[in-house]
Amino acid sequence: MTGATPFRKRPFRRKKASEAQPGGSVPTDATQASAESTALVPSSHGEVSRREDGDLSDAAGAHDGERGLAARLDGTKGSVTGTRRLAALRQGVRRSGEGAKAALGHLTDRVIENAPRVPVRDLATLREQFPGLTAEQLADKLVAGAANGTSTVGAGVGMAAMMPVPPAMPAELAAEITGVAAIELKLIAELHEVYGQRPPGNLKQRTVAYLGSWAEERGVDLTKPTTLNAALGGQMKRELRQQIMKRMVRNLPNLMPFMVGAAVGAVMNRRDTRKMAEHIREDLRAKQVPWDALPELPPLDHAAELKELEKGRRELDP
Repeated sequence: MTGATPFRKRPFRRKKASEAQPGGSVPTDATQASAESTALVPSSHGEVSRREDGDLSDAAGAHDGERGLAARLDGTKGSVTGTRRLAALRQGVRRSGEGAKAALGHLTDRVIENAPRVPVRDLATLREQFPGLTAEQLADKLVAGAANGTSTVGAGVGMAAMMPVPPAMPAELAAEITGVAAIELKLIAELHEVYGQRPPGNLKQRTVAYLGSWAEERGVDLTKPTTLNAALGGQMKRELRQQIMKRMVRNLPNLMPFMVGAAVGAVMNRRDTRKMAEHIREDLRAKQVPWDALPELPPLDHAAELKELEKGRRELDP
């Protein structure tokens, strides 16, 4: 061992290709295939990644398309729903308008039907009940009594609506309008008696004239007589409906609860009656006939005239 080279200084010997594999054999086809597949891994990964990117982009595009279609369908559905809601709203408004118009027509017919039944005192009876008064003083008495009457009606309806019940409110308003109209029609007829302006004709014709005066809040113009058919036509009924509608709108605060509506109804009805009476008195003063210059007028027999009117109605009914 004396002359041998130490193993630490022995030169590194590179192995031959034949010694790289066990048994010194040449690399097999499997080994080459493995190497080739290994060499192709980056490119194949790139292709796979590209294919995956393409598939993902296609899937994303398809998803976006489906989402856009769904959005379009939702938009179409929303527009259809909005159109249906608008149509339903229009139909509801139309039905409510038709119902309100029918209610007004029914209330107008009720006022017209009750008007002839309102008892009216003639001038002779009024002068007997209030002796020693002039025409203006007598008119003031009549206006004060009518204002107290309509005030009582408004307070009564307000007390009835102390605990408001929505289904009963239209009936309460109708009852108030009917009661106030009867009181004011009586006042209008008696004011015409006081100022010497009684309309000619029978009970029905005078009632139609007083209804027109109530609707227009003006005195009856005796120089412009109207026929009964024209007076009972559509024009007067439209004016009556308008007057009733105004009264109903003004009387809505009467339905306030907790006795507030009673006070409001009393004050508003008193004010409205006085205001209407003042308008009519202004027209009647301009055409007033003094009592001593009045021609002799037949006394008003309301009971007999009403009986005759009812008899004529029964004969006309089938």
